[in-house]
Amino acid sequence: MFRGIFLAALLTLGAAPALAQQEQQALVDRAALAVQEVMTHGDRPQDAQDFLRRARAAMVCPRIFRAGFIIGGEGGTCVLVGRDGGGSWSSPAFYQMTSGSIGLQAGIQDTTLVMMIMTDRGLNALMNSQFTFGADAQLALASLGAGIQGATTAAAGADIVAVARNRGLFAGMSLQGSLLSYLPDYARAYYGRDASARQIVVAMEAHNPGSDPLRAMLMRYGSPQ
Repeated sequence: MFRGIFLAALLTLGAAPALAQQEQQALVDRAALAVQEVMTHGDRPQDAQDFLRRARAAMVCPRIFRAGFIIGGEGGTCVLVGRDGGGSWSSPAFYQMTSGSIGLQAGIQDTTLVMMIMTDRGLNALMNSQFTFGADAQLALASLGAGIQGATTAAAGADIVAVARNRGLFAGMSLQGSLLSYLPDYARAYYGRDASARQIVVAMEAHNPGSDPLRAMLMRYGSPQ
């Protein structure tokens, strides 16, 4: 009897970490699909791929949902992955994006967003526990969109280049004022220990094999040709 209880306890302990990281793994899996979607659709997907090949890191937000009438708000979870000098991508650090705004806006929009971090300055800004777009006047943010002429030229000197796939209609969509917050609880659940964003993305001291499909997708579209 006691042996049965002991074995059941061991099985429960072994299953706990797997159950704890299901939410994080689902986000990582969606991020891999989001990279494929953004890098293969639109008028000029090769432009996005070109920036990804030169990026220092990438933040992938599989779903940013925004809704509002006059008063608007948005939110979603994202992953940040970095690349070393040899071209290998890290496992992901986890972030929450939130924002609220008041102005002439109306509608509902579901957005898949990939941000290419082109410089160390841009990456260092994201290493903070909280980062607000537009708060750092020294940081240049550019957006690529379907049908925007000259967008790649305007983004040439940017620290962060964002590419979005939008579903739905929303007037006034912008990353300005959006807040990114690091999620240490997500990292603890996914890696089984505490780890900062810098330890995961820059030092690459934490790894979960569940992130390999995401890393492979980034290699597929972000490796130099």
